[in-house]
Amino acid sequence: MKTILVTGGCGFIGSAIVRHLVGRGLFRTVNIDSLTYSASPASLVSIQNNPSYVFVHENICNRKAMSDVFSLYKPSAVVHLAAESHVDRSIDGPAVFIETNIVGTFTLLEAALEYYRSLGDDCRNTFRFYHVSTDEVYGDLGDSGLFTEETPYQPSSPYSASKAASDHLVRAWFRTYGLPVVLSNCSNNYGPYQFPEKLIPLMIIRALKGETLPVYGDGSNVRDWIFVEDHVDGILTVLERGRIGETYNLGGNAEMRNVDMVNAICDILQEMVPRADGRSYRQQIVFVRDRPGHDRRYAIDSTKARIELGWIPRQTIHTGLRQTVAFYIENKAWWQPIMASRYNGERMGSGTSGRYLP
Repeated sequence: MKTILVTGGCGFIGSAIVRHLVGRGLFRTVNIDSLTYSASPASLVSIQNNPSYVFVHENICNRKAMSDVFSLYKPSAVVHLAAESHVDRSIDGPAVFIETNIVGTFTLLEAALEYYRSLGDDCRNTFRFYHVSTDEVYGDLGDSGLFTEETPYQPSSPYSASKAASDHLVRAWFRTYGLPVVLSNCSNNYGPYQFPEKLIPLMIIRALKGETLPVYGDGSNVRDWIFVEDHVDGILTVLERGRIGETYNLGGNAEMRNVDMVNAICDILQEMVPRADGRSYRQQIVFVRDRPGHDRRYAIDSTKARIELGWIPRQTIHTGLRQTVAFYIENKAWWQPIMASRYNGERMGSGTSGRYLP
């Protein structure tokens, strides 16, 4: 049985990949995670006792530990997702983003290259280092056009700058040292088990709790959304069929203004769990001070992945969003402990001490 090493496998996207790989039963899946604030081992309860699943509690910045993991488990592929990922947090505290996203990726690349050079020819020919990144590295798209794999990098936030740096490192290890890599840049993910600091779960949970639904600025910022299971399918497709050294953009073809997204969430909640007082969830929406450096629009062109690899997202924003809202309604036992101990819904990245100011 081949082994796939997943970094950040207790995170939102990582846990979805781990559940999928273990469910397929074709690989031994080794999950490396340092269990930071946003990690959720509870997202993996369904597979935690599966004999083909291995959990390693370790930080990717630990060089010796990474070398030991490669030596012990001998992976045929690495799917690198471990990262600090919240823009607002990066504004308040960029240092950990530099450490994890840049230094951590460098450390993992060094361990992977050392391991790769120790392999025989047959194993070398099949080994892959897959780096998962974001469309935010491209910066502000403007009112028209789409991000392609050739779009120049213009990151706006400490988060996106740290991811851009890690992308460049991965490409450099391919060009300079010959490490066989593939990369992908995705649009905004959403779906079950997403940490509540992100827009969609935060709005759902705050709505259910009867709290205000803060929308940055005038709500006209546009994002392209991809359902997490579609992204997982895209990642595994790139891993299996992607060309070495290439980058593939994975988007959901689902552009939506932030205010329209919040309205859609309110309408689905109104249908599934109407407010007891008969009022609309939309009445909880408030417009608050925008965050610094807020990019106006992101949208991805996935033509390359579609033509070369045959990948297309299956969920529309409407079908995916309904599944997501239903998950948070039905799984309060998953998110309530998080809100009680690790994140209570406060604002970050604004310099306003956690308050949602108009």
